[in-house]
Amino acid sequence: MKKKTQALVAAMLSAAFGTAGAQTLPDTMTWSSYDVGSAGYAEASAIADAFGREYGTRVRIQPSGSAVGRLQPLLQGRVDYGYLATETFFATEGVFDFASRRWGPQDLRVVAGRPSSFGMPTAADADIDTVADVAGKRVAYVAGNPSINVKCDAVLAFAGLDRDDVDLRMFPTYGAAMSSLAQGQADATCTLTTPSQMYELAESPRGIHWVPLPPDNEQGWQRLQALAPFFAPFEETVGAGISEDEPVPMMAYRYPMIVVRADQSEEAVYNYIKALDETFDLYNDATASMPRWDLERAGHPPVDAPFHPGAIKYLEEQGIWTEADQAWNDRRLKRLEALRAAWKDALAANEDADDQAFAEAWAEARRNTIAALESGDDDNE
Repeated sequence: MKKKTQALVAAMLSAAFGTAGAQTLPDTMTWSSYDVGSAGYAEASAIADAFGREYGTRVRIQPSGSAVGRLQPLLQGRVDYGYLATETFFATEGVFDFASRRWGPQDLRVVAGRPSSFGMPTAADADIDTVADVAGKRVAYVAGNPSINVKCDAVLAFAGLDRDDVDLRMFPTYGAAMSSLAQGQADATCTLTTPSQMYELAESPRGIHWVPLPPDNEQGWQRLQALAPFFAPFEETVGAGISEDEPVPMMAYRYPMIVVRADQSEEAVYNYIKALDETFDLYNDATASMPRWDLERAGHPPVDAPFHPGAIKYLEEQGIWTEADQAWNDRRLKRLEALRAAWKDALAANEDADDQAFAEAWAEARRNTIAALESGDDDNE
C-alpha cells in the first residue's frame, strides 16, 4: 500500500516536467562500465534490458578496464551515464590518475549507487581478531591498484594504523594478492566478500576470518572516513564464511554508481532515476546483488560525489531523501567546489613547474584545502 501511494504521489508531482518522467527517456543512450564479466557490466546490462522492455530505449554499453577509459567518454559527452566505482572519488578529488595537469578535480554527480561491502579477510590461523591485531602481520596489497589499496589503508586507519605498521606484501595482480592467504604468503588482505579466492581460503586448512568494523566504534569510523569519506557501516550476510546466521559488520561503498556530469539536465536525471525505480521488478533478480538497487538502499549517501539535483528531486518525492542526506550532500559539494578552486590556483601558481614539482604543489594545496574545510566544520559545530 505504501509503495502504491508513493508511486501515485510521484506521478502527480512529475507533472512539473510536463509528462511522466520515464516516458521521456531518450530513444537511445550510451553508458560506460567496467569490463565484460564484471559486476558493473552485468548490472548495467540488466538495467538496460529493463529499460528496453519497458520503454523501448536502446542502450549501448561501452566497457573499459581502466578508470580513464570509463570516465573520459562521460566527460567528453560521448556517453550519457557511467556505471562507475571509486574512480569517481579519485576524479572529484584530483588524485592518482587525475592529479596530472590534464585532469584535476572533475565536476561529477551521482544518480544512485547500490551498497557493496568491503572488508579485511584474514587467515583464521593468523590470530587476527581485530584491526589492531594486524600490526606486524603480512598484508597483501596490489601493485598499481589504488582503488583496492586506498580501501585497505582505510581499514588500517580504523585502528590508527598505516602501511608502516604492517608487513606490507605487494603482489603484481589482484588475483595473486587474493590467493596469497591460502598459499601462506600473507595473513590478511582487503577485498569484497565473494571472490572465488575467498571461498578457496575458507575451504583451505588456514580457514577464513573477517575482521569486524563495529559501527559503534565512533573514533574508528572517524579515522576511516577521514581517509575515505565514501564508506559507511554495513552488516554483510553474503560471502565466504559469512551467512545470515553469522553476519559480519564491515564497511560498504557504492559499486556500481550511476554517475553523470554536473551539467546533465535536471529533467534528464529525474527521468532516469524514475525509470530505474519503476523497472526495479524487471531487473531485481538478475544477479544476487540487484535487490540492493532498491532506492531505499541505493538513494542515500555517502557516495563518491554529490548527488545530482534531478536525483534528489525524485528521492524527495518518494520520501527517501532525508535532512541528514541533504546535510551530507551540502558538505560534499562544498568540498568539491573548494578543491576545484584550489586546483585553478595551483595551476596558475605553478605554470612553469615541471610535472614532479607541480604534483607536490598540488598535493600540498589539496591537503591544506581539506584541512581548512575540516577546521571550518569543527568551528561550526
